[in-house]
Amino acid sequence: MKTLKMALVGAGYIADYHARGLMRIPAVEIVAVVARTNESAAKFALRYGIENAYTDLGKVVENETIDGVLISTPNQFHAPYAVDLLKSGKAVFLEKPMAMNAAEGRQIAEVSKKYDRPVMVGHMWRFDTDTDYIKDCIASGKLGKIFKTKGYGIHENWGPSGWFTKKELAGGGALADMGVHAIDSIRYLLGDPKPIKVYARIATNFGDYDVDDTGILIITWDNGTESIIESGWWHPHMDGPEASAGIFGTKGYASLFPTFLKITKGEESFEKIVPELPKREEHCDQVIYSRQMEHFVTSIKNNERPNPGLSEGQIVLEIVDAAYESARTGEVVNL
Repeated sequence: MKTLKMALVGAGYIADYHARGLMRIPAVEIVAVVARTNESAAKFALRYGIENAYTDLGKVVENETIDGVLISTPNQFHAPYAVDLLKSGKAVFLEKPMAMNAAEGRQIAEVSKKYDRPVMVGHMWRFDTDTDYIKDCIASGKLGKIFKTKGYGIHENWGPSGWFTKKELAGGGALADMGVHAIDSIRYLLGDPKPIKVYARIATNFGDYDVDDTGILIITWDNGTESIIESGWWHPHMDGPEASAGIFGTKGYASLFPTFLKITKGEESFEKIVPELPKREEHCDQVIYSRQMEHFVTSIKNNERPNPGLSEGQIVLEIVDAAYESARTGEVVNL
């Protein structure tokens, strides 16, 4: 079996999850890491036994033996790095959001198609057991017609610093950081409908930065469901952890995180179902990222379109762009 050679671009918090996931897969070797400073690159390489530590992306681009590259840098670099790597014949994994905006997403897709290399996007909640349980309940019709959902991407009494709070590096604030999780997880739960309208109110309430830390979106999907999405940093309360959701159907209700069902049994009567699901070590559990890495590796081996890939990442970008436009104009944006 050919050993796949992988490289990581970015050595921050999320790169540790990716590295641990890759190291658990047979016939996969992490051969290089690229970071902003020599110190951070060397430290990360030592932690995972990686031979090459660079500060120059070109070292990875020009290495023809590398099969796939994971990019977990500030959002500003996602598109330019992805384009260079795809042109050099490498598969690319992009942390969420896929790019700064929808226009950059289309650029990545064009290059991916031209050079016939797969692109995967880090919407990792698609690999979560609780999420799949709720998705299957919805698809089975157990909840009836889904007419409304609520989804959350909020940090309670906390918010990031550094590049996350700089528009030129991140493209947006809490919506681009946390809201994208809520958007994609809801879309996945509903069977990936297409958005047709977006209305949003977005503000900065907690920090002295040029990005948002508060957002409320209403998304109308082509299946008739309306989704309320809340994003935020530093909020004094959150209704649930990252990617938590409430699903309202004509026959019942489903909650994701905590995960349970309420099936209507008649007037003022319902049955509550709490499924037996694997215990979580932490909310954003390593197993989610490990499954994500397994899927990326399989897509490289088979040169197949991964899911979530370009289409899923692009739709999230289009919703985010529409939300910022709606907040600017005060009007609904049609997609």
